[in-house]
Amino acid sequence: MRLFRLGLAGLLLLAPALAVAQSSTKRGEYTVHYSALPTTLLTPEVARNSGITRSASRGLLNIAVLKDGEIMPEAVTASVEAAAINPAGQRQNLRMREVREGSAIYYLGEPRISEGERLDFEVRITPADGEQITLRFATHFHNR
Repeated sequence: MRLFRLGLAGLLLLAPALAVAQSSTKRGEYTVHYSALPTTLLTPEVARNSGITRSASRGLLNIAVLKDGEIMPEAVTASVEAAAINPAGQRQNLRMREVREGSAIYYLGEPRISEGERLDFEVRITPADGEQITLRFATHFHNR
């Protein structure tokens, strides 16, 4: 968890007033951390350095997978497939890309969003040496 927080903190240096909703789920020996937010909440520098499109019409989906270790959990590689579905049922299959930052590994995708819109996320994660984990969650996107 510490590795994920370090990687997330390095990537998402957000405005002090912002409270990013980060969640996690544990499945067997794996913990999956996930969050989704508007890219406008990223500083221009962080977005540029991370190759993220900063726009009122773009969101950011962030997934990290940790495996229980003897002392601490360890970041692991995984196959990550994700889709975002809007209230009208329109589905966006997201291109997820792997980012490595020191010992942290996370996966980023950028869904199209509208102000105040709710997106339902369906994420399939297959750790390199594990079984598939299916994750479903929803987020409302607000650019302020």
